[in-house]
Amino acid sequence: MDTHKTTDSQPFPRTTLVLSRTQCEGLVTQAEVIAAVEAAHADMSNGTAAQPAATAMKLPSGSATFLAMPSLADRQGLAAVKLLADIPDNAARKLPTQRSVALLVSQETGAPVAIFHGQIPTRIRTASASAVATKHLSRADSRVLGLIGAGALAIEHVRAIREVRAIERVVVWSRSAATVASFIEQVGPQFPGLVLEGAATPQEVFAQADIVCTLTPSRDAYVEGAWFRPGQHINAVGAPPRPDHREIDSAGMAKARVFLDSTAMAMHDSGDLLLAIAEGAVSKDRLMPEIGDVITGKAAGRNSDEDITLFNSTGLGIQDLAIGRLIVARAREKGVGTEIDLAA
Repeated sequence: MDTHKTTDSQPFPRTTLVLSRTQCEGLVTQAEVIAAVEAAHADMSNGTAAQPAATAMKLPSGSATFLAMPSLADRQGLAAVKLLADIPDNAARKLPTQRSVALLVSQETGAPVAIFHGQIPTRIRTASASAVATKHLSRADSRVLGLIGAGALAIEHVRAIREVRAIERVVVWSRSAATVASFIEQVGPQFPGLVLEGAATPQEVFAQADIVCTLTPSRDAYVEGAWFRPGQHINAVGAPPRPDHREIDSAGMAKARVFLDSTAMAMHDSGDLLLAIAEGAVSKDRLMPEIGDVITGKAAGRNSDEDITLFNSTGLGIQDLAIGRLIVARAREKGVGTEIDLAA
């Protein structure tokens, strides 16, 4: 079989591996994904990975938006693009409103290495990015995790944050009491001894938690900076990467020390940040380091136990690339997926 090698010395076969959503599930551990995401951000800081701003495409005739997310990384020897389709009308069809597919391509030859469904990698990389930020920005003695939202992404966040902090209690809020009950029913057996509590309001979550992850696809800010407490760390994760969507109000963005996953992406797509700038609460020139620069020591993270830190997560293609490479390697080891020779 004809092969070519990546910088990590793992050969790519000539064929392209195609993976479905279920085939991507369970192939890699949470610790492996967190390490891959952390390395990807460090590579961005060191200039060995490229993460341009995403390109949004929308026609006046429809409500659907298509987001192309490119990335390039020397570590894996790959280029990648994920195409995210945001189809609001799918809700009435009882279909997912967001769907995505990713393509990995060899830097050396341009050959397509893999095509895979984006849901599972997106879910686990989002939680892992929060874990990386939590590792570098939260207080080491943080023990209470707060979750705003109780769906699948919340479950992933419990698993990921527990990899980097000794969480003893989780306080969770959702608009749906049934969703909170389902969350507790699913998470409890996975983590015996972990205390799980529902909260009556988002404010109650902030009143109790050391680390808070906001996980709802909100258009309008429902989290108030007035709720932030000294020493708290917030991962703002849920709002879609659109300039008019946000979870955190302007007062919150002004009150916290803000850290970005990518400056280019945040200044292009983060409604949390762009709306705070538009409302005059945050200066466009304010220092907001990328988390990769904190990882590599080029920028300071938490300065004191009193700091309020906030990780503004837009979600990056470079994370999909790093995790996709892990999933593809493991799938080939296990004989999972379908190999296709696209050049035939």
